[in-house]
Amino acid sequence: MIKLTKKRDIVFTLLCTIATIVIFLLPTKFDKAGQNNSQQVTAQIIETNNEHLQTIGLMRTGEQLLKIKITSGKFKGEIYESVNLFMGKLEFDKMYKKGDKVFTVLDVKDNKVRYANVIDFYRLNYELILFGIFILLLVIFSHWTGVKALISFFFTAAVIWKILLPCFLSGYNPILITLLITSIFTFIIIFLIGGFSLKGTIAFLGSISGVLLTCVISIVFGGLFHLHGAIRPFAETLIYNGFENLNISQIFLSGIFLSSSGAIMDISMDVAASMNEVVIKKPEISVVELIKSGFSVGKAVVGTMTTTLLLAYSGGYTMLLMVFIAQGTPLLNILNLQYVSAEIL
Repeated sequence: MIKLTKKRDIVFTLLCTIATIVIFLLPTKFDKAGQNNSQQVTAQIIETNNEHLQTIGLMRTGEQLLKIKITSGKFKGEIYESVNLFMGKLEFDKMYKKGDKVFTVLDVKDNKVRYANVIDFYRLNYELILFGIFILLLVIFSHWTGVKALISFFFTAAVIWKILLPCFLSGYNPILITLLITSIFTFIIIFLIGGFSLKGTIAFLGSISGVLLTCVISIVFGGLFHLHGAIRPFAETLIYNGFENLNISQIFLSGIFLSSSGAIMDISMDVAASMNEVVIKKPEISVVELIKSGFSVGKAVVGTMTTTLLLAYSGGYTMLLMVFIAQGTPLLNILNLQYVSAEIL
């Protein structure tokens, strides 16, 4: 029986791996939008000219003239000029200096570079190092379970990037699509990690129940709060890019139970795994005692999760909260603000 379970586990893991690769390779009609004549390369700043910059306090406006040397791709070694525009916003403006490595997009036509657009500092190498450390530690600590966790991670990323978001852009009903996709996520992640066992089944049923409940609450209170999806960052940018027919409000609501599904799966698996360990260590335990033990674990997990949510939002919105305090904004005013209400929901 144990050998059969392991064999089933390995087969399911391989199938999920194949599905992940296939989904990543799926073409969508948005893949090459705006990239017909562009090439992404790395470059090095070899000269800067700040004569056209104006500094007022901490803010800079104007432009920084750059001379860059391409360090990758077919145009490697060639030198081009570029312009770094300043908008007077610290969150967007970048100040380059000689020797900086930058991510650059080349506008190419007839095999010639028409313009070199310096996008930002090049960070992909350090991101890969950080992700490599994450993978290494996960596998060292969790072994085979860690490998399956990575597969579920890549599967989820592939489905979001290649299926969920393109479906949103294509005008499909966001709530129905998100429910379907979330159910697939839940099935794959739970049974990859928990295996095809009673533990996995219980965790799956608990997760699906939680997602459905969260969906209903989101829809009901989303209407009562009178919130429009345009309050989310870049929603207006999306609309003005030719997607004015999208139901931004439903996309906003679907994002609520999509983002909460991870926490729901965590709690479901925590409780199911704990109850499974109790049964293994004490097979003679009664159903009633086991359910009580499950509720005890669940209460503790939910208790800490409550504070975790507060800390997560406080950490993510530290600057905004500091602005409120600095301006002496009353607490009731803060709680009733549209974007604060959205986070509360």
